[in-house]
This record gives sequence, structure tokens and C-alpha cells, in this order.
Amino acid sequence: MPSQTAAQFSLQGIDLYTNPLTNEGNFLRAINVDSYPSGGIKKRAGYETFLGTSNGSAVQSLFQWTNDTGSQSYLYAKKGNVLQYYDVTAGTGDWATCGNGTFSGTTYIGHAILENTLIVGDGIGSTRHTTNGTSFTDTTGAPIAGKFEQYQQRIYAAGTSTLFYSTTGTAIDWSGVSPSDSSSIQIPGEGSIKALTKIDDRLVTHKASGNMFSWDGDYLVDMSTNYGMSSPQSYAKTENYGFWLNREGIYGFGGNRPELVSNNIQPYIYNDDATGIVGTVFNNAPGVCFKFDYYLSVGTITDDITKVAINNAVIKYNYQKNLFHIYSFANRPTAMSFYEDSSGVEHLIFGDSVGQVYKFGGTATSDNGAPIEAICEMVIGAGAPNDFKQWYEYNAFFNPGSKAKLQIGISDTFRRDGIKQLEVGDTSDGDIHWRFPQGSRSQLLYLKVYENSGGPRFEWYGHAIDFEVSDIR
Repeated sequence: MPSQTAAQFSLQGIDLYTNPLTNEGNFLRAINVDSYPSGGIKKRAGYETFLGTSNGSAVQSLFQWTNDTGSQSYLYAKKGNVLQYYDVTAGTGDWATCGNGTFSGTTYIGHAILENTLIVGDGIGSTRHTTNGTSFTDTTGAPIAGKFEQYQQRIYAAGTSTLFYSTTGTAIDWSGVSPSDSSSIQIPGEGSIKALTKIDDRLVTHKASGNMFSWDGDYLVDMSTNYGMSSPQSYAKTENYGFWLNREGIYGFGGNRPELVSNNIQPYIYNDDATGIVGTVFNNAPGVCFKFDYYLSVGTITDDITKVAINNAVIKYNYQKNLFHIYSFANRPTAMSFYEDSSGVEHLIFGDSVGQVYKFGGTATSDNGAPIEAICEMVIGAGAPNDFKQWYEYNAFFNPGSKAKLQIGISDTFRRDGIKQLEVGDTSDGDIHWRFPQGSRSQLLYLKVYENSGGPRFEWYGHAIDFEVSDIR
């Protein structure tokens, strides 16, 4: 005889790669939420403006430089063709234009630091450097480049297919005339040098073809892969492990070979409906690592399972838990970074298409005044999607005062639309005990938790379902 069962389910991340009928606890949609605490869900924080909009052009780059004594620190933003700075140490004022801070291009700017000298370039105009942080000087003899790395006490600069390096111990001597030991090496293979990174005590070049080569100061090694990054701005590193975007997905890299980490959200990257990441976005999508998360801004994306568009999408990968969630911002990030304020507190920041920079997190509960719509959806087959179940009671646990709403639907088929959803109501009591209407019987159970406001963030700790496998078909 069938017996009544009480099944408990933890709350994980998005998984559109595994068969949803055999993947309990994962979401078909998890928009604007975080995995917190582990096994639970919390609505994400919001963001607020940081400083003024300045010249109003799109922000392409954000980075920070602190001098070697720690006495002065500046935050930089390249907006259009102008590089601007903010005095972090003073903690007052607004963006100011750097001396000799007008560039030729309206593209990403690369930078590197060696011996208290910051060197920058956009790959179109002259490479420049500064030692005071506010005014730049053209670097005589330096190659025109937009990608730089400090490695083995030299600055390396990537040209089209040539990797140049400065004299040991200085960022500004590129003459090659004795006693200078600056020089260059050719990077073989098709395509130009797309990006330049440093990991596992090796300098790694990524070509537009996806080919990767590592350099140890003496030998150039073909890494025999074509999964290098498509967007230099997407690269971010935590300790000795980096992440980047490729047209096949999001990859992780610790110095050996690139590893695909984005299987769970593959339909957001590319799919049969051609509604994943837009082709041109692969070239300039910005990313950042902050705390234990990798964030990647990818514009509007739609998977081919739920077929619901997500605007201004930011893919969030928690590499500590190996979980994916998706943010939908009111403003699309065009550059992402973090900075450390004068008190030593780190802040996640991003810039948008009109030159505004925002500070994410903290106590902000709206997107600069715009409400945040959080949505979580999943399908449950209770371990046996082919069996019919008689549903009795649904129990869920939220924080008291939660503003989230809950819907439940039942169906004998897997589908996105046409399912009658029963409105359970709000979750403000925290402890939800809801009895199904008599005769609630199906193979599958659909759940939706949603909330749209600029108010306090809800927390969903887990749920349990009382049901009975039915002999009646």
C-alpha cells in the first residue's frame, strides 16, 4: 500500500544542463538571488551611485593604483576617450581628468604597475605612465599597446602579434640600447593577441583564434588549446585561478589547461534558439572577482528552456559552492571592478553607458531607486517523475517579515506555460504550512517564489512536501 512521505529539499543554483525532472533542488530560474546561507536563498543586495557622471560617456575601464608607500591611492575610470581619477585617500571630491589623459580610442584601457610606476595604454595612441597618479607622460620608445602585465620585474606589452618587454626594473625604458635589455618575441599562430595574463608564474598570451601560449622568460610554449578568452575585460583572478568568457562558455584556468565551468547555464551562453549571449558581447563583456564570486555582464539573454528574457543580465558564479545565479540590473554594467577605500573596506563597483559609476552591496535594497524583481522557479518530481503523487501539504521556511509571494502548480507534463498556478500568498509569517486542495494529484509539482520591491531582502531557508505515491493513473 502507498504510504505518505515527507520529502525535504535544499535550495541550490540554476541548472539548465541536467534533465530538470531528475534534478531536485536546482532552479530553472533564479533571478536576483544569492545562495545564502548555504542550502538557502536570499534576495540580492542593490546598488547606489558612486560619485558623479562626469563627461557622460560610457565607462570602459575601472582600476585602482596605490603607491608603494601606501600614502596615496587613486581610482581610475576611462570614460569615452578620457581617463579620470578619484582621490581615494582624501575620500572627498569627484572625478577629475588626468593630465595628458585624453586618448585616441573609446575602448578598454590596459594597465600594469612596476616600481611605483603605473603604465597605461589603449592600443591606439601613445603608451603613457605616471608616478604621481594624476598626470601622465608619454612613454618614449614604448610600443603602442592596450594590454600590459608586470612579470619578472619587467612590463610586458602586447602588440598585434609581438610581445614587447621593458628593461628589467623599469617601466619606462624600452630603448633596447645598452645598458637596456628590453626586447620582444613573436607570438605565432593565427589572429592578433587578444589578452595578456599572468598565472602560475607564467605569462600567458591569448590570441583572437583562442590559441594560448605561455612564456617563462626563456621559453615560449604552445598550450595546444583554442579556448583562450574572447573578451579581455572578462578576465578576473582569485589567488592563482582565473576566469574568462569564451564563445563556448565560462572557463577557469590555474596554469595547466582551461576548464569549462559553465555547463549548468549553457543555454544562457548559446542554445538552439540562438537567444544566448549576443555575438558582439563576447568581445567586450566585463567581469570581476569579488569575495567568492565571479560576476560577468552579458546584456540580454534568453535560454531555450524557460524562454524568458533577462535584461542587463549579470551571470554570478559562486566558485566556493559551484553555483550559478543570474542578476538583472536596472543599469547594464560596461566595466566592473572593486576598490579599497581609505578605511580598508573593499567595494564592488561598475560603470554604465552614460558614465555613471555605482557601488554594489552594503545596505542598498534597490537598484539606485528602481525596485529589484527576484524570481525563483523549479519543478519537483519527488524522485520519481513518472509516478503520480497525491499532494497533501507544502511547508516552507522564510525570515519573519518576508515580502516574497509563493505560487504552486501541478501538471503531468513538463512545460513552461499553461500550468494553473495556485496563489499560496505571502510568506511574512516565516513558517508556511499550506494544504493542497482536495484531489491535488499529478506527476510534477511547480514552485515559484517572487518579489518585486526596493524593500528588505527576503530569505528562503528551505522547504518540505508531504505527498503519497498514488496507484491510480
